Amino acid sequence: MTEKPKNKWYKFLLNKYLIVGLAFVIWMIFFDQNSYLLHKNLDEDIHELQEEKAFFESEIELEGAELKKMDSHPEEYEKLAREKYLMKRENEDIFVIEPKDSTENE
Repeated sequence: MTEKPKNKWYKFLLNKYLIVGLAFVIWMIFFDQNSYLLHKNLDEDIHELQEEKAFFESEIELEGAELKKMDSHPEEYEKLAREKYLMKRENEDIFVIEPKDSTENE
């Protein structure tokens, strides 16, 4: 009597449709060109690119606001040139003081 359930499970596991179905599922998950793992990696890349897009859009808004500010106040051009690009007037010296990194060895 105990032998029949084993035989039933044994027949079920050796069913050709089950074996082919499992092989198909394994192939689609791991080895296919459109595998689940590939889609997971691509979704992660899409998420990272969307974060970068949001960052750059906010930077564009900040730069646009700065540009509007410079259009309304011409002295902002000189301030931008001096602070960002270290430009100077003739006969003028500029000293740039940078903080020393605490990780540098003396």
